[in-house]
Amino acid sequence: MIHVQGLRKRYGDTLAVDGLSFTVRPGVVTGFLGPNGAGKSTTMRLMLGLDTGEGRATFGGACYRELSCPARRVGALLNPDAVHPARSVRQHLRMVAAGAGLEDRRVREVLSLVGLDEVGHRRAGSLSLGMRQRLGLATALLGDPEYLILDEPANGLDPEGVHWMRRFLVRLAEEGRVVFASSHLLSEMTQLAEDLVVIGRGRLIAAQPARDFIAAHARSGSLEDAFLAATAEATEFRGAAA
Repeated sequence: MIHVQGLRKRYGDTLAVDGLSFTVRPGVVTGFLGPNGAGKSTTMRLMLGLDTGEGRATFGGACYRELSCPARRVGALLNPDAVHPARSVRQHLRMVAAGAGLEDRRVREVLSLVGLDEVGHRRAGSLSLGMRQRLGLATALLGDPEYLILDEPANGLDPEGVHWMRRFLVRLAEEGRVVFASSHLLSEMTQLAEDLVVIGRGRLIAAQPARDFIAAHARSGSLEDAFLAATAEATEFRGAAA
Protein backbone atom coordinates (compact mmCIF):
# COMPACT_ATOMS: atom_id res chain seq x y z
CA MET A 1 0.00 0.00 0.00
CA ILE A 2 0.83 3.67 -0.08
CA HIS A 3 0.63 5.22 3.37
CA VAL A 4 0.52 9.01 3.59
CA GLN A 5 0.96 10.48 7.06
CA GLY A 6 0.70 14.13 8.05
CA LEU A 7 1.82 15.75 4.79
CA ARG A 8 2.07 19.51 5.18
CA LYS A 9 3.45 22.16 2.84
CA ARG A 10 3.50 25.93 3.22
CA TYR A 11 4.32 28.52 0.56
CA GLY A 12 4.91 31.73 2.46
CA ASP A 13 1.69 32.48 4.32
CA THR A 14 -0.28 29.93 2.29
CA LEU A 15 -0.78 26.44 3.71
CA ALA A 16 -1.11 24.43 0.49
CA VAL A 17 -1.28 20.97 2.13
CA ASP A 18 -2.55 20.76 5.67
CA GLY A 19 -1.80 17.52 7.50
CA LEU A 20 -3.01 15.01 4.92
CA SER A 21 -3.16 11.34 5.93
CA PHE A 22 -4.66 8.52 3.87
CA THR A 23 -3.95 5.03 2.51
CA VAL A 24 -4.08 3.82 -1.10
CA ARG A 25 -4.68 0.11 -1.56
CA PRO A 26 -3.66 -2.20 -4.41
CA GLY A 27 -5.99 -3.86 -6.88
CA VAL A 28 -8.24 -0.87 -7.57
CA VAL A 29 -7.90 2.60 -9.08
CA THR A 30 -8.02 5.30 -6.41
CA GLY A 31 -9.22 8.67 -7.68
CA PHE A 32 -7.70 11.81 -6.20
CA LEU A 33 -10.21 14.67 -6.34
CA GLY A 34 -10.34 18.28 -5.28
CA PRO A 35 -11.18 21.73 -6.67
CA ASN A 36 -8.56 23.80 -8.47
CA GLY A 37 -5.95 24.91 -5.96
CA ALA A 38 -6.88 22.20 -3.47
CA GLY A 39 -3.28 20.92 -3.28
CA LYS A 40 -3.47 17.76 -5.38
CA SER A 41 -0.35 18.33 -7.46
CA THR A 42 1.60 19.54 -4.43
CA THR A 43 0.55 16.41 -2.54
CA MET A 44 1.80 14.17 -5.34
CA ARG A 45 5.11 16.04 -5.47
CA LEU A 46 5.51 15.63 -1.72
CA MET A 47 4.76 11.91 -2.00
CA LEU A 48 7.55 11.54 -4.56
CA GLY A 49 10.07 13.68 -2.70
CA LEU A 50 10.05 16.33 -5.44
CA ASP A 51 9.08 18.98 -2.91
CA THR A 52 10.01 19.36 0.74
CA GLY A 53 7.59 19.63 3.61
CA GLU A 54 6.43 17.86 6.74
CA GLY A 55 5.06 14.34 6.99
CA ARG A 56 5.87 11.11 5.22
CA ALA A 57 4.64 9.00 2.32
CA THR A 58 5.76 5.37 2.04
CA PHE A 59 5.54 2.80 -0.74
CA GLY A 60 5.50 -0.63 0.80
CA GLY A 61 7.05 0.82 3.96
CA ALA A 62 9.79 2.95 2.37
CA CYS A 63 9.90 6.58 1.26
CA TYR A 64 10.58 7.19 -2.41
CA ARG A 65 14.10 8.42 -1.71
CA GLU A 66 14.84 5.25 0.26
CA LEU A 67 14.03 2.90 -2.63
CA SER A 68 17.11 1.23 -4.11
CA CYS A 69 15.73 1.32 -7.67
CA PRO A 70 12.73 3.67 -7.58
CA ALA A 71 11.87 3.30 -11.29
CA ARG A 72 11.18 -0.40 -10.71
CA ARG A 73 8.86 0.37 -7.79
CA VAL A 74 7.13 3.67 -8.53
CA GLY A 75 6.08 5.19 -11.87
CA ALA A 76 4.86 8.78 -12.07
CA LEU A 77 3.21 11.01 -14.64
CA LEU A 78 3.06 14.57 -13.30
CA ASN A 79 3.84 16.69 -16.35
CA PRO A 80 3.51 15.40 -19.94
CA ASP A 81 5.73 18.25 -21.14
CA ALA A 82 8.73 17.10 -19.08
CA VAL A 83 10.57 15.91 -22.19
CA HIS A 84 13.01 17.65 -24.52
CA PRO A 85 10.94 18.64 -27.58
CA ALA A 86 13.79 17.90 -30.01
CA ARG A 87 14.23 14.29 -28.90
CA SER A 88 12.28 11.57 -30.57
CA VAL A 89 9.82 9.53 -28.57
CA ARG A 90 12.12 6.52 -28.71
CA GLN A 91 15.23 8.56 -27.78
CA HIS A 92 13.47 9.99 -24.74
CA LEU A 93 12.44 6.57 -23.47
CA ARG A 94 15.89 5.09 -24.10
CA MET A 95 17.52 7.93 -22.16
CA VAL A 96 15.22 7.41 -19.17
CA ALA A 97 15.65 3.64 -19.33
CA ALA A 98 19.44 3.91 -19.43
CA GLY A 99 19.47 6.28 -16.46
CA ALA A 100 17.36 3.82 -14.45
CA GLY A 101 19.43 0.78 -15.44
CA LEU A 102 16.60 -0.75 -17.47
CA GLU A 103 16.98 -2.88 -20.58
CA ASP A 104 16.40 -1.27 -23.97
CA ARG A 105 13.85 -3.91 -24.91
CA ARG A 106 11.50 -2.37 -22.36
CA VAL A 107 11.27 0.73 -24.56
CA ARG A 108 9.72 -1.34 -27.35
CA GLU A 109 7.33 -2.96 -24.89
CA VAL A 110 5.98 0.26 -23.40
CA LEU A 111 5.61 1.90 -26.83
CA SER A 112 3.39 -1.01 -27.79
CA LEU A 113 1.50 -0.90 -24.48
CA VAL A 114 0.45 2.73 -24.90
CA GLY A 115 -0.13 2.59 -28.66
CA LEU A 116 2.79 4.73 -29.79
CA ASP A 117 4.55 2.14 -31.98
CA GLU A 118 4.00 4.19 -35.12
CA VAL A 119 5.31 7.49 -33.74
CA GLY A 120 8.51 6.35 -32.02
CA HIS A 121 10.58 8.25 -34.58
CA ARG A 122 8.75 11.57 -34.17
CA ARG A 123 10.04 14.46 -32.11
CA ALA A 124 8.26 14.83 -28.80
CA GLY A 125 7.63 18.50 -29.53
CA SER A 126 5.50 17.58 -32.55
CA LEU A 127 3.09 15.38 -30.58
CA SER A 128 -0.43 16.38 -29.62
CA LEU A 129 -1.20 16.76 -25.91
CA GLY A 130 -2.97 13.39 -25.98
CA MET A 131 0.08 11.69 -27.46
CA ARG A 132 2.33 13.42 -24.92
CA GLN A 133 0.12 12.00 -22.19
CA ARG A 134 0.63 8.53 -23.63
CA LEU A 135 4.39 9.16 -23.78
CA GLY A 136 4.33 10.26 -20.14
CA LEU A 137 2.48 7.07 -19.22
CA ALA A 138 4.99 4.99 -21.20
CA THR A 139 7.80 6.68 -19.26
CA ALA A 140 6.08 5.89 -15.96
CA LEU A 141 5.73 2.23 -16.98
CA LEU A 142 9.34 1.66 -18.06
CA GLY A 143 10.33 -0.07 -14.82
CA ASP A 144 7.12 -2.17 -14.71
CA PRO A 145 6.36 -0.55 -11.31
CA GLU A 146 3.88 -1.74 -8.71
CA TYR A 147 2.91 1.83 -7.78
CA LEU A 148 1.63 4.46 -10.22
CA ILE A 149 1.11 8.15 -9.37
CA LEU A 150 -0.69 9.92 -12.21
CA ASP A 151 -1.70 13.59 -12.31
CA GLU A 152 -4.56 14.17 -14.78
CA PRO A 153 -3.62 11.25 -17.09
CA ALA A 154 -6.68 11.77 -19.31
CA ASN A 155 -6.05 15.48 -19.86
CA GLY A 156 -6.03 16.33 -23.58
CA LEU A 157 -7.34 12.96 -24.71
CA ASP A 158 -10.26 12.69 -27.12
CA PRO A 159 -13.26 10.49 -26.11
CA GLU A 160 -11.65 7.41 -27.65
CA GLY A 161 -8.41 8.16 -25.79
CA VAL A 162 -10.24 8.67 -22.50
CA HIS A 163 -11.99 5.33 -22.97
CA TRP A 164 -8.64 3.68 -23.74
CA MET A 165 -6.99 5.25 -20.68
CA ARG A 166 -9.79 4.09 -18.40
CA ARG A 167 -9.57 0.49 -19.55
CA PHE A 168 -5.77 0.57 -19.40
CA LEU A 169 -5.60 1.88 -15.82
CA VAL A 170 -8.25 -0.57 -14.63
CA ARG A 171 -6.26 -3.42 -16.17
CA LEU A 172 -3.09 -2.25 -14.41
CA ALA A 173 -4.95 -2.19 -11.11
CA GLU A 174 -6.41 -5.63 -11.72
CA GLU A 175 -2.83 -6.91 -12.02
CA GLY A 176 -2.44 -5.98 -8.34
CA ARG A 177 -0.77 -2.59 -8.74
CA VAL A 178 -1.52 0.51 -6.71
CA VAL A 179 -2.95 3.15 -9.08
CA PHE A 180 -3.45 6.68 -7.69
CA ALA A 181 -4.80 9.11 -10.29
CA SER A 182 -6.08 12.67 -10.06
CA SER A 183 -8.68 14.07 -12.45
CA HIS A 184 -11.20 16.86 -12.93
CA LEU A 185 -13.33 14.58 -15.12
CA LEU A 186 -15.90 13.47 -12.57
CA SER A 187 -17.95 11.55 -15.12
CA GLU A 188 -14.82 9.58 -15.97
CA MET A 189 -13.98 8.98 -12.31
CA THR A 190 -17.45 7.52 -11.84
CA GLN A 191 -16.47 4.73 -14.22
CA LEU A 192 -12.80 4.50 -13.28
CA ALA A 193 -12.27 4.78 -9.52
CA GLU A 194 -13.38 2.29 -6.92
CA ASP A 195 -11.83 4.30 -4.07
CA LEU A 196 -11.60 8.07 -3.63
CA VAL A 197 -9.38 10.50 -1.79
CA VAL A 198 -11.03 13.93 -1.77
CA ILE A 199 -9.36 17.10 -0.52
CA GLY A 200 -10.27 20.77 -0.27
CA ARG A 201 -7.96 23.66 0.54
CA GLY A 202 -5.22 21.21 1.42
CA ARG A 203 -7.27 19.25 3.94
CA LEU A 204 -8.70 15.76 3.73
CA ILE A 205 -12.44 15.62 3.12
CA ALA A 206 -12.83 11.88 2.53
CA ALA A 207 -10.84 8.73 1.92
CA GLN A 208 -13.26 5.88 1.27
CA PRO A 209 -14.89 3.71 -1.39
CA ALA A 210 -16.56 5.83 -4.07
CA ARG A 211 -19.97 4.34 -3.41
CA ASP A 212 -19.76 5.29 0.27
CA PHE A 213 -18.66 8.83 -0.54
CA ILE A 214 -21.57 9.28 -2.95
CA ALA A 215 -24.07 7.81 -0.48
CA ALA A 216 -22.85 10.16 2.26
CA HIS A 217 -23.11 13.36 0.21
CA ALA A 218 -25.69 12.97 -2.58
CA ARG A 219 -29.15 11.43 -2.65
CA SER A 220 -29.03 11.58 -6.43
CA GLY A 221 -26.32 8.92 -6.61
CA SER A 222 -24.15 11.28 -8.67
CA LEU A 223 -20.44 11.66 -7.99
CA GLU A 224 -20.62 15.22 -9.32
CA ASP A 225 -23.36 16.15 -6.83
CA ALA A 226 -21.51 14.42 -4.00
CA PHE A 227 -18.24 16.18 -4.86
CA LEU A 228 -19.84 19.63 -5.07
CA ALA A 229 -21.68 19.10 -1.79
CA ALA A 230 -18.65 17.74 0.08
CA THR A 231 -16.24 20.42 -1.10
CA ALA A 232 -18.78 23.19 -0.38
CA GLU A 233 -19.29 21.80 3.12
CA ALA A 234 -15.53 21.79 3.73
CA THR A 235 -15.16 25.38 2.50
CA GLU A 236 -18.03 26.57 4.69
CA PHE A 237 -16.60 24.75 7.69
CA ARG A 238 -13.17 26.31 7.29
CA GLY A 239 -14.71 29.73 6.82
CA ALA A 240 -16.70 29.37 10.04
CA ALA A 241 -13.65 28.08 11.92
CA ALA A 242 -11.56 31.04 10.76
